[in-house]
Amino acid sequence: MPVRVVESSAPAQVPEAANSGQTSPQACTLLSVGQAFSGTQNVSNLQKEEAWRVNVRIQGCDLEHGYLCGTMEALNVPLADTPVVTFWEGEIVDTKNYTFFTDKWEATSEDDIRHWTKFPSFSPLLNQVEVDGGKSLDLSNYPYIFMRWKEQYFVNVGTDCGLTIAGFYYVCFSCSDGSINGFYYDPNSSPFQKLELKFTNEERSGFSSSSYELQ
Repeated sequence: MPVRVVESSAPAQVPEAANSGQTSPQACTLLSVGQAFSGTQNVSNLQKEEAWRVNVRIQGCDLEHGYLCGTMEALNVPLADTPVVTFWEGEIVDTKNYTFFTDKWEATSEDDIRHWTKFPSFSPLLNQVEVDGGKSLDLSNYPYIFMRWKEQYFVNVGTDCGLTIAGFYYVCFSCSDGSINGFYYDPNSSPFQKLELKFTNEERSGFSSSSYELQ
């Protein structure tokens, strides 16, 4: 939710092409309902350096259908008097329900490749993704889960809060430690705003999602 206007892990091995039946991503206990993540989103532009503290909580997850949803809370937002909470829905790139090609939200396949290649863990997949969007890949045992998160609405503020949810996030989730890296895409916002989150097992993690009523 930007203002209007490194991964360091070693690359994973290339997954084999899928056989007749593609499978969903591996069940990951760190990517399940109720799990919380905290970190920052860098919203710097040419004029100034700026980062917001961000909390995320998973509210729903259905690996079989490549779906998850949750809430995102941005703190210390300059134009807002209160933390800004949004509800988002996500697509899990499982090559069955969704591929690496977005095909909507004003994102072209070139935009997709440009953002996915920001993640070192995507490198082994690049050649096949360029061919067919990754449809022939079996990602069921890949140590990373790739997703797109699209904010749907503001939970606790109006649309005049000075922020936009017109774009979406390209997301890479590490199954080993629960870390999340993402890049925001919106043609009308500063490019490659980076989201960096770490898994936290602290209760609520200071994230008061229970005090907001989701639609």
